[in-house]
Amino acid sequence: MRMTDRTIELDCGKLTPTFSQRLAAGLAPLASLFRVFRNRMEINALHDLNDAQLRDIGLSRADLTSAFLASTFFEDPSEHLTRSARNRWRLSLFRSHEQ
Repeated sequence: MRMTDRTIELDCGKLTPTFSQRLAAGLAPLASLFRVFRNRMEINALHDLNDAQLRDIGLSRADLTSAFLASTFFEDPSEHLTRSARNRWRLSLFRSHEQ
């Protein structure tokens, strides 16, 4: 019995992106800028909440102010607020376990 190995070399490394892929890649920065702007508007709306409501979601007025001050216009301040809320939650868990 005799076996022959046949191999086919495919040039798969040089695939050109389709029109929709190029369009999506070109619009990605615009979508990111829109998301940052929308998040800034939502965070600005958080100023309408009272202190108890902010505390319920794990934030304070100082967190809102520092989120805007810590980020430039094109950076997303919601990441800062998320970190602040998570840190406050972890700290409260730590304090509850100490008691």
